Amino acid sequence: MDALLQVKDLTKTYPGFTLDHVSFTVPKGSIMGLIGENGAGKSTTIKGILGLIRPEAGAVTFWGQDLAGAPELKEDIGVVFDGLSFYETLTPARVGSILGAAYRRWDDALYKEYMQRFSLPMDKEIKGLSKGMKAKLGIAAALAHRPRFLILDEATSGLDPVMRDDMLDVFLEFVQDEEHGILMSSHITTDLEKVADYITFIHEGRVLFTRPKDELRYQWGIVRCGAAAFGRMDPAGMLAWRKEAYQYDVLVPDKEAARRQYKDAVVDDATIDDILLLYVKGERSK
Repeated sequence: MDALLQVKDLTKTYPGFTLDHVSFTVPKGSIMGLIGENGAGKSTTIKGILGLIRPEAGAVTFWGQDLAGAPELKEDIGVVFDGLSFYETLTPARVGSILGAAYRRWDDALYKEYMQRFSLPMDKEIKGLSKGMKAKLGIAAALAHRPRFLILDEATSGLDPVMRDDMLDVFLEFVQDEEHGILMSSHITTDLEKVADYITFIHEGRVLFTRPKDELRYQWGIVRCGAAAFGRMDPAGMLAWRKEAYQYDVLVPDKEAARRQYKDAVVDDATIDDILLLYVKGERSK
C-alpha cells in the first residue's frame, strides 16, 4: 500500500484536551473520511498535519517526506477550510491573479473552467457571495494549482444538497487516476458514505478505529432487542450498545452472523451516523 499521507502518534496537549497519539494512513487513489463529534480533535489533527500547530510528539509524512524538510511539497497539497480566508474585498478574478503568482503550477484556464462549472461570477467581491459560493470558490482555488493531495475540513458544509452532490463528483474525479488522494473531515456523514474509501473515527482526541467504509456499511449492523435477549448476548461480539426506552441497540461487526445467532431480534443495517452515535453516546467494553 503506497501511502500519500502517514500520520503516526500525533500528540498535542491543550488545557482540558489532548490529541492522543493519533495515527492513520491515506493510501494512493483513496478518500479518507475523518469523523467525530464536535471537539473530538478533527480540526486539531488537520492543523497538526499541516504544521499549523506544533505537536509534542508524532510524525507526519507526505509521500514519505516531512513537510518541514521538504517545503516544496506544499505545492502538491490543496487545502480547503470551513470558511474562506481571502480578503472580502477581493474578486475571484483577483484571487486567481494572486494565486497564479504564488503557485508554480497554477492553471488559470482550469480555474476559470471550475468557476464556470460552479456558476461563480469572476468580478463580484467575495463579501457579496453566499456561504455556498464562497465554499465553491475555495474548492476551485485549491484544485487550480493542480495538487496531488487535498485536505478538506468541512469544505462542503455551506453547500445545498444538489451542489454538494456535484462537488462529491469532482472529488471522485480527482482520485480516479489512483495517484491522488483526499483527507476529508465532514459532519455530513452521508457525503462520506458516497465517496469515502476509509473512515477514521476520532473521539475525545483518540482514534477509535480506521476501517474500510464498505466494511462499516455492509458488514456492521445494529441488533435491536429487549432486556432479556440483551442479557444473553455474547459481550465479545458487541462493539457498543445503548439502552433506549423500550429496547437495547447493540452495534455488532457482523450483521449476518448476528441474524443467524439472534433469530428473535431485529438486525438492521448501520449507517455511519448510527455507528458514531452508538460509540459516542453508548457504552463500550473496556
